[in-house]
Amino acid sequence: MIDKILLFPYWITLKIRHFMFNHGLRKVRRADVPTICVGNVTVGGTGKTPHTEMLLRTLLQDPSWGQKNIAVLSRGYKRKSKGFQQVTVDGTAVEYGDEPLQIKTKFPEVTVAVDKSRIQGCDFLCHPEKLHTSKKARKCKFKDMPAADLIILDDAFQHRKLQPTASIVLVNYERPVFMDHLIPLGKLRDLPERIADADILIVSKCPQDMNAWQKYTWAEALGIEKYDATLCQGTRKDGRKQSLFFTTIAYDTPEAVFPEGDRRYIYTKGLILFSGIANDKPLRHYLSSSYKILYHFVFPDHHKFSWADIKSIRDEADDHPTSVVMTTEKDCQRVRDCKKLPGNLKQRMFYTPIKTVFFSDEEHATFMTTLNGLLK
Repeated sequence: MIDKILLFPYWITLKIRHFMFNHGLRKVRRADVPTICVGNVTVGGTGKTPHTEMLLRTLLQDPSWGQKNIAVLSRGYKRKSKGFQQVTVDGTAVEYGDEPLQIKTKFPEVTVAVDKSRIQGCDFLCHPEKLHTSKKARKCKFKDMPAADLIILDDAFQHRKLQPTASIVLVNYERPVFMDHLIPLGKLRDLPERIADADILIVSKCPQDMNAWQKYTWAEALGIEKYDATLCQGTRKDGRKQSLFFTTIAYDTPEAVFPEGDRRYIYTKGLILFSGIANDKPLRHYLSSSYKILYHFVFPDHHKFSWADIKSIRDEADDHPTSVVMTTEKDCQRVRDCKKLPGNLKQRMFYTPIKTVFFSDEEHATFMTTLNGLLK
């Protein structure tokens, strides 16, 4: 109710926009190959990139898709390049954005591209020969790439002009949409009821000790009735079936940000942490079980590190000469773009790899069965 009163212009604009798309008053297109949209209705913090990577790991091992050409299309938030660009492993976060570069680094065999226009991006991925003739692609950097058989759309739920084959919407366990408000009062960038339009809902970043009763409670709060935990599915008020899954975060052994990283530092007890993501609370909680966090630098999401930032981190590291300097997996993509980093700082700088996992192999298998059913 508070959104309708204090943010009425924004609220009514969103209502009208979705009404026009839902009733055919605005044109909607589909790509020439199956597409999976991974998105949310909030501003950051739900884990879109780890879930996109989870999808890639799973699909590449799936008999139906493992031998086919899978592509990832992202906007490339805060990149300096324009139009369609094919992401390369030797590129920079400035060129492509930190998240697309992270995905390409982990999955070099997968085509990763960025384009603000998802329709144009899908068209080029499905028909790469057009890149040689299209006027819109004159400034694009690209290499020979195979035509995509499946496209994962990273953060495209608000792009209503493109209708995905399957849509996955993430909801942060620590910030439920039903307790949030539209920006700037809250973190919602879209109407919370839009989660009902998703084929699959995933509550992300759940505590590892989450029990069945909590899952049923979440299902009810999200508007899903008669939730079947075995099928991971329930019914919305209009009678439509909707799948609901729950995932948690798993961290791996720290990895060096730079090749000269000295792994002996990860066995120290003191840690200097710096992060530029929407929510680093889970990471801080994880690291505090093994390290004493001596200092914590907090930067905005997708922050471009300046020399002044690096100097502050270096000075703090100099004050604690035996400590390890830790950052997030996403941040390390932008740190590598920084010039003239001191050699001793490179030796001590590590990141903590992150991945998304389901609570059981059975739930993961159910998820893939559900997804494959939507893609047929």
